[in-house]
Amino acid sequence: MIVIGGGIVGVSTALWLQRMGADVTVVDRSGWGKATSAGNGGILAACAMVPVTGPGLAKKAPWMLLDKNFPLFMKWRYLPTLLPWLRKFLSHANVEDTHRIADGLAHLVADSVAQHDALADGTDATDWIIKTDYSYAYQNRAAFDADAFSWAIRKKHGFDLTMRDGADVQAFDPSLADDIRLLATMGAHGFIKDPAGYVAALGAEFEDKGGTLVTGDVTDFDMSDGKIKAVVTSQGRMRCDYAVLTTGVWSKPLMKKLGLNIPLESERGYHIVFRNAKGGPNHPIMLAAGKFVATPMEAGLRCAGTVEFGGLEAGPSKAPFAFLRKCTKDAFPNMTWDDEIEWQGHRPSTSDSLPLIGQIRETGIYAGFGHHHIGLTAGPKTGRLLAQLIAGQPPNIDLTPYAPARFA
Repeated sequence: MIVIGGGIVGVSTALWLQRMGADVTVVDRSGWGKATSAGNGGILAACAMVPVTGPGLAKKAPWMLLDKNFPLFMKWRYLPTLLPWLRKFLSHANVEDTHRIADGLAHLVADSVAQHDALADGTDATDWIIKTDYSYAYQNRAAFDADAFSWAIRKKHGFDLTMRDGADVQAFDPSLADDIRLLATMGAHGFIKDPAGYVAALGAEFEDKGGTLVTGDVTDFDMSDGKIKAVVTSQGRMRCDYAVLTTGVWSKPLMKKLGLNIPLESERGYHIVFRNAKGGPNHPIMLAAGKFVATPMEAGLRCAGTVEFGGLEAGPSKAPFAFLRKCTKDAFPNMTWDDEIEWQGHRPSTSDSLPLIGQIRETGIYAGFGHHHIGLTAGPKTGRLLAQLIAGQPPNIDLTPYAPARFA
């Protein structure tokens, strides 16, 4: 059994397969959790079933790109390449599709804290998991009401709010600026103190229990009569009966070798860690005005968000970092810190906002990628589902929304 990719989905899949008695090897180009899994906002966002493609996005998107106060950026020379994917993506920006996508995502995220607990139980990785409330911060009631459609979806899936307004906001979290006058708080959430350290701890557990990690690139599949026989890697040919592809946005070239051209794009994300921050928030907060999350991690306050389209090859842009700095200063005006660490990475975004989870035809190759913003949140659940499928234990949810065959 070979799992391709050592991020949160890959290590979760490997651990669950190992616990079911499989002999598993993980192949990753750089080791445990070194790519996208290291750079997220750290939130176990159980309420994150609402896709970006809400109703009306197609009309709003051009104005968002031109608005310097909105966290959407574009490397314009990449637009011709992006357009086919973008048309498909925006075609889902309607009420019916938003509810359909949210229903699919809810199965993957709503029990996130319990799934992480189950994955990490009995390992050193439990130390990285923090149970917490999760708040959305708004400047006023009108701004909150503008998000009514999204909150109705969250309520439908069981998330209730504690509302604070006026001076009660700063009484609950004194770090927040005085012009933030409404806080919507949910329980049953959590965050990871250090996502890279967490994935590395899970990987260490996998290796301690007899699993193998190979550092290298997977370049092809060796097939016979439509079935996987081996994976071709930079370290040589590795025989296997099953393979699981969990390499995020880098999965697309390998899927092409299987005859599937997946509409998958890099939704480039950014974060800044304000090291040893003091006077920051006491729990994770989504700042609605800047659409970024501020999470008090072990190294400092991590502020993560923004969306940039520019492909895999271009380097980081300055504007998203500047935007995050401004929004952070506006939200937490009294915060101090020692220095800053910048990060830019690549979220794997399918055109229909749902990941691929399941076997590709009857090849013995399984897909587990395309999670947009919910990779950390949904990683353990995805890994468990994949392990159940391979072990012949039918999961208790309908996996049709995530079927790779939808892109055949």
